[in-house]
Amino acid sequence: MGRDGPVLVINAGSSSVKYALFDGGLNEILAGSVEIAPEDSAWPRAGAKRPPGGAAGRCPAVPPDMSPDHAQALARILARLEDKALPVSALAGAAHRVVHGGARLTAPCRITPETLAGIRACIPLAPLHNPHNLAAVEALAALAPDLPQFASFDTAFHATNPPVARRFAIPEYLHKSNIRRFGFHGISYRALVDDFPAPLPERLLALHLGNGASICAIRKGRSVATTMGCSPLDGLTMGTRPGSLDAGAVLEIVARLGLEEARDMLNRRSGLLALSGIGADMRALLDSDAPEAAFAVEHFCYWAARHAGSMIAAMQGVDAIAFTGGIGENAEPVRARILELLAWTGVARENIHVIPAREERRIAADALQLMRGDA
Repeated sequence: MGRDGPVLVINAGSSSVKYALFDGGLNEILAGSVEIAPEDSAWPRAGAKRPPGGAAGRCPAVPPDMSPDHAQALARILARLEDKALPVSALAGAAHRVVHGGARLTAPCRITPETLAGIRACIPLAPLHNPHNLAAVEALAALAPDLPQFASFDTAFHATNPPVARRFAIPEYLHKSNIRRFGFHGISYRALVDDFPAPLPERLLALHLGNGASICAIRKGRSVATTMGCSPLDGLTMGTRPGSLDAGAVLEIVARLGLEEARDMLNRRSGLLALSGIGADMRALLDSDAPEAAFAVEHFCYWAARHAGSMIAAMQGVDAIAFTGGIGENAEPVRARILELLAWTGVARENIHVIPAREERRIAADALQLMRGDA
């Protein structure tokens, strides 16, 4: 295995596994994705039991353009590379996006059994993300056991937040058991800093707006505060997540629904979806004439601007504003409304930027730096 070969970047989610291949100069060679079939689309699934009374012949099949699980998705990706004359043996390594690294995994690293244990321990804090990140790592290890694998963590960029920003006002023993603020979208924010038109402003308000959304206060290139907290549920209104909730409201929801139902509702059935009754896709909401859709969009913008004020306070001012992420890059009406609500900051038009998210490239760069450092 040559260290100068290309790096395969994997971004595994519940509904797809995205991949990109970069050469040693961080030029993207190819990219794509493999869709994962919904959980109820076929039986039996890996690790799943057949439902009581279920008959195999009566269950829908997995569509031919989808994979039933992450293992087969990774196998399909490797087959695509093989078709491009890029066998596993030609790769220098594989690099993964991992959402939650906890308090210990605060820098990119080569994946070891200890790393896997750390990722697994954070599953309760990121139940929509870490299980799929972990599944991709383990699937690729089974398919290509000699291929070095690396991880970059969305929480790592925020490790520079001061203690006063990280600590909840709860007993010490709970704080030490990972009940604290971590922050997310860190790979995106680090890539934004890398790609920012020089010179980087001292106080940068960065908004990563997508189905998941957050804001980061970046001072002198380092995160000093961010809106997401212990999990990706906190902060801004999101596609299917509510953003900030009073702890008393959460306790009441759990009392009414039970823990598992409440967890599912807060992660998958809240946010823009709940407010609009239409869906979580910002494009559909902007195109809709329904008053509920307009209210959902306004809720998204209002809370983005309101949380932005908190981030500006953490930096003691703001010199520039940058948008990234699918909504941040493509939804001009959303950007315009947020900027209207932030007009009081006095940030000039030339200091407002739209920067494409380049997370995969940043992940590839992390892996290459680790490999070259080992050389």
